[in-house]
Amino acid sequence: MTHPATSPLPAASAASAASAASAAVSSPSASAASGSPATAGALSASAASSASRAASPSLAASASPAAPSSPAASASRAASSSLAASASSGSPAVSAEVFADDRSAVTGRRRIAFAVHTDEGGLPGLSVLVRSLVLSNPRVCEDVVVLHPGLPDASFDAVRRLHPRVVTRRAEDRGAALRLEGYDTVVALGTASVVLGDLGELLRMRFGVAAVPQVLSPGEDGQRRAVLPDGLFVVQCADLDESLAKRLCGPGGADPVADGEVTPLDARYDFLARRLYGDLPVPAPVAVLRFTGPADAPGYGPAAEAWRRFEMGDEEFRAAYRALPGGKHPDLLAHLAPPLLRARPSLDLARTVADVYRGQGRYDEAVDVLAPVVADRLDAPRCHETLGVCLMALSRYDEAEAHLLLAAASPDLAPRAFAQLARLARLCGREADAHAYAREGLAADPTDAGCHAWYTRTRPDVPGPRRPEGAAAEQLAHVALFAEGRENAGDRVLPEAVRLCFGADTGPGRWHPQPVHRLVDEATLEELNARRGVVVGGGGLFLPDTSPNGNSHWQWNVPDELLARLTAPLAVFAVGYNVFDGQRYRRGRFAQSLRVLVERSAFFGLRNHGSIERVRELLPASLRDRVRYQPCPTTVARHLVPGWTDPAERSDTVLVNCAYDRAGLRFGHDYGHFLAQLAAALRTLRDRADVRYAAHMPADERFVHDLRREHGIALPVEQLYAMPNDAIRDLYRRARLVIGMRGHAGMIPFGCGTPILSLVSHPKLAYFLTDVGHPEWGLSVHDRRLGPRLAERASALLDDHAAAVADVHGAQEALWRTTRSNIGELRDTFGLEKTQERD
Repeated sequence: MTHPATSPLPAASAASAASAASAAVSSPSASAASGSPATAGALSASAASSASRAASPSLAASASPAAPSSPAASASRAASSSLAASASSGSPAVSAEVFADDRSAVTGRRRIAFAVHTDEGGLPGLSVLVRSLVLSNPRVCEDVVVLHPGLPDASFDAVRRLHPRVVTRRAEDRGAALRLEGYDTVVALGTASVVLGDLGELLRMRFGVAAVPQVLSPGEDGQRRAVLPDGLFVVQCADLDESLAKRLCGPGGADPVADGEVTPLDARYDFLARRLYGDLPVPAPVAVLRFTGPADAPGYGPAAEAWRRFEMGDEEFRAAYRALPGGKHPDLLAHLAPPLLRARPSLDLARTVADVYRGQGRYDEAVDVLAPVVADRLDAPRCHETLGVCLMALSRYDEAEAHLLLAAASPDLAPRAFAQLARLARLCGREADAHAYAREGLAADPTDAGCHAWYTRTRPDVPGPRRPEGAAAEQLAHVALFAEGRENAGDRVLPEAVRLCFGADTGPGRWHPQPVHRLVDEATLEELNARRGVVVGGGGLFLPDTSPNGNSHWQWNVPDELLARLTAPLAVFAVGYNVFDGQRYRRGRFAQSLRVLVERSAFFGLRNHGSIERVRELLPASLRDRVRYQPCPTTVARHLVPGWTDPAERSDTVLVNCAYDRAGLRFGHDYGHFLAQLAAALRTLRDRADVRYAAHMPADERFVHDLRREHGIALPVEQLYAMPNDAIRDLYRRARLVIGMRGHAGMIPFGCGTPILSLVSHPKLAYFLTDVGHPEWGLSVHDRRLGPRLAERASALLDDHAAAVADVHGAQEALWRTTRSNIGELRDTFGLEKTQERD
């Protein structure tokens, strides 16, 4: 048995904020394939070579070399610092060719760490501590920062096998854990502790320094309590001053709780094993059990057993983690499950590993793991489903279709599998097959929402009068995400705004639509080359995961060789780099596609200077100057929409919007805090305005339900996803203020001349506010005092509303000048007639 040290124990400090929320992307399912419309392609799923693949998925600090940037780009970096405290990571880097991890904390996202100080004698206890942390908190994966007095790096190999985010730093004593550079929240532990319960409450703390006051021996004045220097601490680094740090690390124990300097924690978070003498059982609520002597000392049987539970070999530990019920953090699974698969190969474990890789966007690795064990087995429909989805993400469509058809043979999976087959067929331009697949899915389950959506989208046009399509040579091709049905309202307004830049005719006489996710094949290339020009955008198309493909690794599904043969003039117009803080993606294929795209483009304009800076980092120096600024055209709607008039009067309305896609990356551990802060702000604003909720898509309405359930506040909902574009603009045009989290919940109302405040959970909002010269219009969703600050800034805008509107109009003028200049250039490029100059 490992013996913890008997002297005051080295403790822990820790890591960076990677959310423990969202796990793997849910896999779509399938159903019986009788009479399926398409013939299955070859069922060959042979794995491509993965020799150059990184062995560990651990999060990497973004280490791209700085690229030349404009003054506005530098301002973008400055704005980032106004939202985030400090942005250093301290995590080991992974090759940028494999993963790019945007950890610049542009959004103010909290960086959280578990920290522990150890010497050589504490290394066995460190392994026990980390095993217990992982097995007791399987959905949590923050940095584990190991502080040490100068041990060889190989000393930490054992603990690195247990956790993907071990960071080692040299430090002489435990005090460094309380002053951990590069982190916002630190949970300091010790190598003589085991974690037995959920630590979520500690990770959600936002203020001050917290610890458990321990009972010392009675004195003249009775029982005395003190915070011991080797105990557990939860430190908000911004709240720790040097004098308090020295007192907490002092040798005799201090009582800062009595002085109000430290928040007392419940004893279960630092429960001393010495209280269990006489073989008393460990109380069920104990979350952290700390030993002050040998763990196998006589009289502490149950406590010693709690320690022994985590003394195990690596393979036993991996198997124990995999066997835990409930959700698990994908980074932990990706670290622990593959070695277990090599040691204990099985079909079920292979699917687990493949599902994790799929959720991380590592589709080629998922195929490599699953294809050899699945082959053409008919008794593994879920494996065929996972394999089919991953092959589709690699643009290996024939193989994907074959596996999804095998998955569809299972009645349990039929609706999901047919929905994926419908998506695949539509990506390949086979509308009739897509409709037939969706119909088969509805036959299996008439209530399936996915199949119903594809059935509606692919339904043949109802006979009736239609606007004739113009002659190809007179049209512009438009490559964009065209929202359909009840999809994102911003993605519906945006394509029309792009077209309005080139004239009032936005219909088929002037424009040939090319859905951005649809595969560009030889026939498509011929259609594009027949047009006067090709416009790609706008929107956040530089994103790897909404509709992944193996051709470009961004949203336009175009192979390099076909893109290089595009002869029509090409304009990339108001596109954004849309990666979240903390989101990882493989940048090698994307960077190659990006280079071909820039080389081929007559115009390459990105919608904010933050995107310009990030994209230039991925390009060779010879191409960087070709990346230019083109604001999103929704931000200048007042100058584009024919017959626009500013409202003579506005409704007494404040509109609020939130977003929930990739919620773990948006909120991390802070969603409960965010919701409470918004509730406080909205209570204040409701005293002076009609506060309503603007839902850009159905999923946005989660905020309304959570707000009512948790805080008793009910908001009326405006369903923008069910409105036409003119109605969306009119709603925003007449509002007095819009408080939005989605990018277009800020840009559309801004373009309509309405004051905005942005709830920043994605870098693109900070980038935009910097570009318009008003970073003060943004508040991080992680802001510790978000509620009062939001109420204060909203009230100020409402109090002097005329000045706020004038500020919007003034900021908009600079965007319009840039847009008007770019449009003039593009008219020459495309050979379009000059139009009357617009104000």
